[in-house]
Amino acid sequence: MAPSPRALAAALLGAPLLLALAGCPMPTTGIAQAQQQAQEFNLDARFGRSELVMSKVAPAERDEYSLHHKAWGQDVRVADVEIAGMKAHGDKDVDIVVRVAWYRPDQQELRSTTIQQAWHAKTDGWELAGEKRLDGDIGLLGEAVVFQAPSEPRPPSQFPTIRIGGAEPATE
Repeated sequence: MAPSPRALAAALLGAPLLLALAGCPMPTTGIAQAQQQAQEFNLDARFGRSELVMSKVAPAERDEYSLHHKAWGQDVRVADVEIAGMKAHGDKDVDIVVRVAWYRPDQQELRSTTIQQAWHAKTDGWELAGEKRLDGDIGLLGEAVVFQAPSEPRPPSQFPTIRIGGAEPATE
């Protein structure tokens, strides 16, 4: 049996409404909001948006955060940040693990450091309450790094040039 014209019209008019409602995101709350704010925070830190970053750091932690991140953008360049995990401690505290890929412009060697950020809920969102290095390369958070010069000069990295036809090898 074919559908009635009234049922067909209702289906045609209801389908766009159903699709529109399916595309509306639900508001984020609780732990999901903490993860979203942490993601935005770390992207802002990566791209040097310091005013946005400092507004999300707890007032008591701002001096320490500034001290640990003062090399970012100059002596340390952040290539990528990734949220690697999170652990909730009730409804008010969350630890978020962040992997940071970074390098020093004078060395051009990609390094990786995993840090743990402690986030605390407040009335209008979440704020960073502290962070520490969990694993990986030292130096991302302002730790002292000592570079040791090699004791002997390194040999040339290229093979000597050999000319065909009896000529002596060129030294460069």
